[in-house]
Amino acid sequence: MLNKIIFSAVCMAVLASSGVAGELKITPEPQAKQIKLENKWDKTFKLAQNVAHQKVRFINRFGITLAGDLYYPKNIKDGAKLPAIAISGPFGAVKEQSSGLYANELASRGFITLAFDPSYTGESDGAGGVRNVASPDINTEDFSAAVDFLALQSFVDSEKIGILGICGFGGFALNAAALDTRIKAVVTSTMYDMTRVSAYGYNDTMGKNERDELKATLNAKRLGDLQSADFERAPGLPDKLSGDEPKFVADYWAYYKTPRGFHTRSINSNDGWHATSSLTLMNNKLLAFIDEMSQAALVIHGANAHSLYFSKDAYAKLKGQNKELLIVPNANHTDLYDQKDKIPFDKIESFYKANLK
Repeated sequence: MLNKIIFSAVCMAVLASSGVAGELKITPEPQAKQIKLENKWDKTFKLAQNVAHQKVRFINRFGITLAGDLYYPKNIKDGAKLPAIAISGPFGAVKEQSSGLYANELASRGFITLAFDPSYTGESDGAGGVRNVASPDINTEDFSAAVDFLALQSFVDSEKIGILGICGFGGFALNAAALDTRIKAVVTSTMYDMTRVSAYGYNDTMGKNERDELKATLNAKRLGDLQSADFERAPGLPDKLSGDEPKFVADYWAYYKTPRGFHTRSINSNDGWHATSSLTLMNNKLLAFIDEMSQAALVIHGANAHSLYFSKDAYAKLKGQNKELLIVPNANHTDLYDQKDKIPFDKIESFYKANLK
């Protein structure tokens, strides 16, 4: 018996000296639903050795319960209050993919990070059992809801909260920062403006006539969905490449459809968004007020990305000396999803440390 006690004490001492952290005590949001969360590690990346992780849930202003992965340094001290970053995207991805990779890396550099699934996607909830739909209003609110959750936590400095949006959630992040003054700094990586691309197509090639035809088609699908009690899906990525696809489609495929980035809950890895999901995106302008942002912003994009014009145009609209555009040489759109030799994490770290203070 004595030997067992000694052995247990030695094990505890080894765990303590190795920096293994127990779970943080979460301040819950009582209105959040008990949604099903996968507790086994099912990410597309490995957890950093100096980082701990736990699943959390929180609620947005629309009453939708969101699922998140909280990452934090193992060596966090009792009573410490650290700066925090809420992270989401890409559009159609889940927190087990790119946003989790960013969260894991930034937690290894001393931040509390929260990667979350947007409303109606991944493990997050949605009204009436609807899945795989997007909304410029709700998805902007998702970022503010993540800020709510982080600000409630005893281990977060509520005056030092930033956000980071990847791909389509870069545009939502800028919109959230323009609205939510609690957000002290925002980073976008390989951003899309989903309202612009939905309304005008890539490189603004869709005119009024084409837009009218698309709206008529999508509105007809609404009635069809009701009558069939099902939802038609928009075309997603093919299961196999033909070789005739544009390079950016092949780049998406190489991430979402291969072991590199595939995930069973990811819209882009599987059967696509609801066909009518783009309707509200078409009739809104997500970046209408970003010129009023006073917070610091770092806009990151790959030099070889088909989507670079979104970041260039958004940056041109931002005002103030605390805004920066960083173009990464030899990087395409999806390189900034997960290629750690191309994602400028040193710059992102220094940006947040300079502005979350």
